Amino acid sequence: MLFHLKFLTTLWGPFRIMGSHLVLTCLGILLAALVVWLFLPKLWRFLPRDRGKAFVKNSALSVGKPTGAGYLILLLVFPILLLVLPLAGPGVDATHTFSTFFAQTRQLLARPASWHQLINSQWGVVGCLFAAMLSGYFDDKAKKPWSRLRKGLLDAAIALVTAFVLCRGQATELWLPFWKDTITITCWAYLIVAAPLLWLTMNATNCSDGVDGLAGSLTLISLFALAMLLYGVVGHETVARYLLVPHNPDGARWAILTATIGGGVAGYLWYNAEPSKVLMGDAGSRFLGLLVGVAVLMCGNPFLVLVAAPIVLINGGTGLLKILLLKILPKLGIETTNPFTKTEALTDQTSNARRPCWFVRQLHRTRFPLHDHCRHNLGWTNAQVLMRFVLIQALAMPILFIILIKIR
Repeated sequence: MLFHLKFLTTLWGPFRIMGSHLVLTCLGILLAALVVWLFLPKLWRFLPRDRGKAFVKNSALSVGKPTGAGYLILLLVFPILLLVLPLAGPGVDATHTFSTFFAQTRQLLARPASWHQLINSQWGVVGCLFAAMLSGYFDDKAKKPWSRLRKGLLDAAIALVTAFVLCRGQATELWLPFWKDTITITCWAYLIVAAPLLWLTMNATNCSDGVDGLAGSLTLISLFALAMLLYGVVGHETVARYLLVPHNPDGARWAILTATIGGGVAGYLWYNAEPSKVLMGDAGSRFLGLLVGVAVLMCGNPFLVLVAAPIVLINGGTGLLKILLLKILPKLGIETTNPFTKTEALTDQTSNARRPCWFVRQLHRTRFPLHDHCRHNLGWTNAQVLMRFVLIQALAMPILFIILIKIR
């Protein structure tokens, strides 16, 4: 909304700063953080209560705490997005006069091939974020947790719709690591690439939400790093040309969306520091994971997810891989029973049952998500898990980024 007040510069000069995406980004971060910080404790009494999980260490400490805070975070940040995020699509310049705005809109409507320019993908994604948040919130609220299949299918549907909103039904240009030239793929090929990536980031972030402040802190680092990349590299024509990266004229708008929601996460983390007073729940982890995937795709390189969220993928993504392997391997005739339970160990000693192979034994020996392995098997405290995971991600990101950008 503020972006479209630039035409008032003729009345008062300072209105020109409303056309600055950097100013709007900083304003969005600050306002979102303040609003969530001020209003979250006043509203979390309306949230469902955590019931704990038997397989999670110290889960009894979370029982009774408000959960599903992602519901409030997104609702509180939404008015800030209305304030700082441009409303018009990329084909319409609404920064001059309303007559110019309507004239450009009529011209685009007269050319069906240009209708996609009327679509503001950022607001389409906001709708998808709400869908992801609500699916997680109703799961948090349900007396009986939803099955993995139900949640997986819902996430897949949301990821597919989001991918279509991002490409707007058009061919899309991508750049790849270690490859100098860009490639252009069709809408259908883009959906095949983008939807699984979005599904992965949603579920990996959800799996990482098990230690106070962990998922929120790692995601916050990723969102701010991606916002800077969208604004200063992908969204900057000169820098993008120098680095041989496809320029995204909408990069600054995506930076506003990403950074503003990141500000809301910062306001939430104030109360999620150990010992936490409120938990984000699936309502928060799902929409935040989706946003990370969206920002990665808008940078134009799907492999950038390895740079922007390496610890989230290792921590949560490996757990998803373990589940997949334990379902596939028996169909290949490989024994996957857990040899470390008392029942299986006794059976192994008193019968001729096949012992699982070394790889399967290591799968069962290692707990997933990895933060559980660090707490149970390595004896790390929650504070140590949080600090060490954040440090590793903060150190790994710039190194991986340099490798991805410069070695091409």
